[in-house]
Amino acid sequence: MPAALAAGAVSVGAAGCGPSEGPRVAAADPPATIAERAASEPAAKPDHGGHGPRKLPSAAGLHAAKGYAADREGVVSLATVNSDGRLRGYRENRRYASASVVKAMLLAAEMRRLKRAGQAVDSSTDSVLTAMITISDNGAADTIYNRVGDAGLNAVAKRAGMTRFTVAGYWGNAQIAAADMARFFGDLDRQFPRRFREYAKGLLGSVTESQSWGIPAAAGKRWAVRFKGGWLPDHALVHQAAELRERKGARELAIVVLTDAQPSFTYGIETVRGVAERLLSRDGDP
Repeated sequence: MPAALAAGAVSVGAAGCGPSEGPRVAAADPPATIAERAASEPAAKPDHGGHGPRKLPSAAGLHAAKGYAADREGVVSLATVNSDGRLRGYRENRRYASASVVKAMLLAAEMRRLKRAGQAVDSSTDSVLTAMITISDNGAADTIYNRVGDAGLNAVAKRAGMTRFTVAGYWGNAQIAAADMARFFGDLDRQFPRRFREYAKGLLGSVTESQSWGIPAAAGKRWAVRFKGGWLPDHALVHQAAELRERKGARELAIVVLTDAQPSFTYGIETVRGVAERLLSRDGDP
């Protein structure tokens, strides 16, 4: 992983509510997909028994995550792009109200709008984007949506290969599927123009501590996590989507957990974390 990108990932639990210094140019344009990046990087040192690093999620981990999801109350979907670049899931094509997860797509749409216009991220735009991603401010999302519209979001979805995404008239009306969000986060470098990549991914790595539950909590310090969550507490809908890069290794993967009709918001958070813990384990045990 290029050092410039590694520096853009903030440790889980770090607050990121203040404005950043603006866009920084990445030192190099890494290969587009997880599989291509894995092929281009040196092999990681063996982590057990003289063999190379195990693929994540393991077969046992994926099986355990599916079983856990099936046993939870309400509705749960999961999808992962594994460290070999293959997508797997459970109820992965079911559509959900996106809640704030779609703000990651709004960020990508705004970066592409700025590229087309030949503009930089000025201080005003930086303030809006920082609020939209790091504290999930809805007013900031309104501002960006008014710039990019449905057309901008649909263009991002098309670029990412998302087949179930819909939106009509407002970002809050967006519908997403776990498989599609795994495609987006599993190919995250490609979603942002090179000029803005480090800046945009830095925002996704700087979500405020109070929202760093679920996947980041399960990942701990071993992984650099760029992610976005979404929730509707009144409906007990809780989502998270993330890119994870091993800090001391070459493995990368994407994890998405979408839920609805959970008994409570807290229960939904536990569901997301429980799925992620099993996907990140070697043997399926959290």
